[in-house]
Amino acid sequence: MTLFRMAVLAALVCTTSAKAADMAFFVKNLRKEAVAVELFSRDRETVWPGNGKVFLIDPNSQKSVPLSCNQGERICYGAWVDGNDRISAGVGPDNDQPCDTCCFICVEHTTETIDLVP
Repeated sequence: MTLFRMAVLAALVCTTSAKAADMAFFVKNLRKEAVAVELFSRDRETVWPGNGKVFLIDPNSQKSVPLSCNQGERICYGAWVDGNDRISAGVGPDNDQPCDTCCFICVEHTTETIDLVP
């Protein structure tokens, strides 16, 4: 085996791609208004559900939101009252609000709970 082939093989072995993981978020809307929710990756430009859509959760209801993410990826939620994005939680509708407790780590086969309170 030539030195070049050994170097290429070593580079291929050392190159690891992010492993996909399936996890879920259990979102409880404890408010009297419907809320819109998006999940934002802090490690890449990905938003769930994406394509300009949101998860809409009726008042006093809950929704399970499954997603596929990269193992170890940081995911933050942004939520706001449907029709009034000035009343928001988490990182907000534009993923630009500071938040210490609204981010989670993507871990295979886990579920994180988000309580949206008045």
